[in-house]
Amino acid sequence: MPVVEVRGEKSWCKNTPLDQFRLTMGWLIGFVLVVVCWQVIARNTLWFLVWDAPQQVSEFISRMFPPRWEYLNELWLPLWDTFNIATLGTALAVILAVPLAFLAAQNTTPHPVVRQIALLAIVTSRTINSLIWALILVALLGPGSLAGMFAIMLRSVGFVGKLLYEQIEEISTEPVEAITATGASQAQILAYGIVPQVLPAFVGISVFRWDINIRESAVLGLVGAGGIGVKLQSSVNGLQWFQVSVIFACIFVMVLMSEWVSARVRKAII
Repeated sequence: MPVVEVRGEKSWCKNTPLDQFRLTMGWLIGFVLVVVCWQVIARNTLWFLVWDAPQQVSEFISRMFPPRWEYLNELWLPLWDTFNIATLGTALAVILAVPLAFLAAQNTTPHPVVRQIALLAIVTSRTINSLIWALILVALLGPGSLAGMFAIMLRSVGFVGKLLYEQIEEISTEPVEAITATGASQAQILAYGIVPQVLPAFVGISVFRWDINIRESAVLGLVGAGGIGVKLQSSVNGLQWFQVSVIFACIFVMVLMSEWVSARVRKAII
C-alpha cells in the first residue's frame, strides 16, 4: 500500500491520488460505454414486439401442451447419436489436447516457437464456436453425426488444452527437481514428476468439457450435424409443438444426467 505524508507524518492509504483518479476514470468510462450501448440497442429494438412478448410466450407454451409422449419412440436413436457425438468428440479432443498442452506450457515446451504455434492452435479452436465448426464441416463432409463429432472435437481441443497447460505451468517444481537429480530421462521426469501432479485436474477438465458437449451436441442438428437437433429442427419447421415439448424434456433429462455424472466424477477426484 502507498505511503502518503500528512502534516509531516507518514500514514498508509489504500490508493494514491493518481490511483484514485484512474479508478474513477475507469468507472466513468464504463458507465458511458454502458449508456452508449443501451442507446444503440434501444434504437434498433421494435418495442411493440417486446411489450407483446408475454402474450406470445403464453400462446407458444399453450401450443406445446399436452406433450405427445408417443413421439418418444422416435427419439431414442437421435438421443443415442447425440450422446455419441459428445462422447467421441470429447475423447478425440482430449487425445489432441494433451500433447498440445505440453507444447504450450512454458516449463515443458521444447522451443519458444513451438509454444507459440501450440498457443495459436488453442486460441483458434476456442475462438470459433461449435455451431460455426459444424456449418463448415457439414459443407465439407455432408450432414450427419460425423460432422457433429468433429465440430465438438475442434471446439473442445482449445478448451481442454488451455486449462491443462495452465495447470502444467503451476505444478510444484520440487518433485521435478528431485527426479531430475537422480539422472532420470525426460520421459521419466514427465511420467513421474509432472503427470501425477496434473492428472486429477486433467480428469476434472475432461469430464467438465464432456458435460458441456452434451449440451452443445443437442443443438448441432439445427445445422445438419446430426443428433436430437435434427428432430428438433424438423418439428419446429412443421409447427409440431407437441413434439417439440417432448424433445425439450428429453434434452433436459439428458443434460441433467450428464451434470450428475460430471459432479460425481469431480467430487471423486477432488
